[in-house]
Amino acid sequence: MSHTEQEMRYLELLRDRYGTISEASAEVAHLRAVLQLPKGTEHFLSDLHGEHNAFLHMLRNASGVIKLKIHDLYGYLLPKHEQDMLATLIYYPREKLALLKKQGMVDEEWYRLTIYRLIQVGRTCAVKYTRKRVREAMPRDLGSLIEEMMFSDGSPEKEGYYQGAMQSILDTGMGDAVIIGISEMIQALAIDRLHIIGDIFDRGPRADLIMDALENFHQVDVQWGNHDIVWMGAAALSDACIWQVIVTSVKYSNLKSLEVGYGISLRPLLMLAQTCYGDDPCSEFMPRDSGDQADGEDAAEVARMHKAAAVLQFKLEGQLLERHPEYEMDERRLLHHIDYDNGTVEINGKTYAMKSCHFPTINPENPYALSDMEQDVADRIAMEFAHSAKLQRHVQFLFSAGSMYLCCNGNLLYHGCIPLEEDGSFAAIPVDNVADARGRAGIDAAERLARQGYFARLGSHERQVGQDFLWYLGCGPKSPLFGKDRMATFERYFIEDKKSHEEHKNRYYELQDDESTAVRILHEFGLSDSGFIINGHVPVKVRKGESPIKAGGKLLVIDGGMSKAYQPVTGIAGYTLIFNSHVLNLVAHQPFVSKAAAISDEQDIHSRHSVVKRMEHRLLISDTDEGRTIEGRIKDLMQLIQAYQSGELKEQRG
Repeated sequence: MSHTEQEMRYLELLRDRYGTISEASAEVAHLRAVLQLPKGTEHFLSDLHGEHNAFLHMLRNASGVIKLKIHDLYGYLLPKHEQDMLATLIYYPREKLALLKKQGMVDEEWYRLTIYRLIQVGRTCAVKYTRKRVREAMPRDLGSLIEEMMFSDGSPEKEGYYQGAMQSILDTGMGDAVIIGISEMIQALAIDRLHIIGDIFDRGPRADLIMDALENFHQVDVQWGNHDIVWMGAAALSDACIWQVIVTSVKYSNLKSLEVGYGISLRPLLMLAQTCYGDDPCSEFMPRDSGDQADGEDAAEVARMHKAAAVLQFKLEGQLLERHPEYEMDERRLLHHIDYDNGTVEINGKTYAMKSCHFPTINPENPYALSDMEQDVADRIAMEFAHSAKLQRHVQFLFSAGSMYLCCNGNLLYHGCIPLEEDGSFAAIPVDNVADARGRAGIDAAERLARQGYFARLGSHERQVGQDFLWYLGCGPKSPLFGKDRMATFERYFIEDKKSHEEHKNRYYELQDDESTAVRILHEFGLSDSGFIINGHVPVKVRKGESPIKAGGKLLVIDGGMSKAYQPVTGIAGYTLIFNSHVLNLVAHQPFVSKAAAISDEQDIHSRHSVVKRMEHRLLISDTDEGRTIEGRIKDLMQLIQAYQSGELKEQRG
């Protein structure tokens, strides 16, 4: 069979890598073998909200996977405290080694026994992978040595060889390095792919440290959350997003991510607050306890910063909404509905008394205009966001590794919702130049516009439209990431009547337990009834008897409340999912105590596994999306071999 001209151009490119029949045939043999390996383990986490210590611990212990492997190996051979010590050593090898040495626990025999046990755990983690993949997980300088020990066949002929290798490790003082190297290899092999179902940012102390870890993880994807998208908009230099980020940070008295992590100084805001609100108690703006308030932080000063930032936010959002009547959010422009003399505000035809009406920077004749000082502060802080190299790098990572949703191995992953009308039909998302942006088509169009907001030429109309839409995705009524009719921030600050604070969830959340709706959503994204929707965003209130398993088992909500701010309500510290070649497991977690307690007292996160689905047969890579990609590569290579054999293409040696 002859190939078309276009096919030949592709095969010529492929020849640059596989220049001979032998090279192409060897790769086909390798890929066909890979298809028969067990499917790698996927780890799903959601709503991290800056809780870096809990997240990093879950990453190290793979939501309990490593401890389960230790139990499978040593459950009947070692007492529990020795299993716990081995697990902690794998999670925190450097710190645990230092502590054990200080306690006088480490001697030559301990090294021998511990390295042997770690090798055994490493082997159980490596069985799913090619030798190349395992080698890549090893430290470069010790890889050859660890590889020899990992793949020992136990033959008597080599017993002296391995004993000599072990003795050399001890004689040269390499025991610590080998233990650290094997432990980090186990961490890397325990999870093949990490899925983050949104909301890395806000509330908790150090979202930037979470982002550092994600950047360095071997295979990760992110489905954007409403909190993430606002930070992405801030990095894109949307003024409305910048001030929403700042308001959320000061609301929780949590400035570490901004100031320490990203080097963004809020001193201009502090000066504005002191100048304009120095005599204002700002009682409505006292910060919430994030659980990580900085030592010596003056709550009253933070409250003044909070109010100054909130007023800026209301003004900038009002300007944005005037530009976009298609968002249908004009009722959120409230500053021109305030009666500044009488201290009242009219909202949806009803007049409310305000708890405070002290707005020294607002001109009632033009309430959405920034004062000269506010404009100067806004410009200076925008420059801080623009010049934060770490923030820009992290946001670029979110754009490259992230998306609004992901179809992966038959499952549909997204953070918020698929917006629905009251009748249950797919709702239209207000995207420019798309006539009927509903369902998957609407979310695809929304993602394109979000990317335009960051990557279009700065100063262009396209960039402005995209920046504004990034803000809409964070709080708009038809946003797939938000899922409510409004964000009643103004009302919560200024109005006593709690009825005015109500925010109504999208119809999607009323239909979360409806199996037919879940199946319809799966079909909309080209997936079958056998798949699952994996969702975050709304904490599961376990204390009130809520279940994370909904829609007849088709929809799994894995926001159980990793954020400390949610835990009194949820009664739990997060759900995660583990999807390996045998089962899909839902894992419920209790709160993380501290890294220090984990190391010194071996206090792991207490996790309870429950099976959501047991596979009918052990899944292989051939059953996955990766397998279908590999099968496509095999087909291409077979065409290349055929072109060599038919004389259409000559081999390229050397």
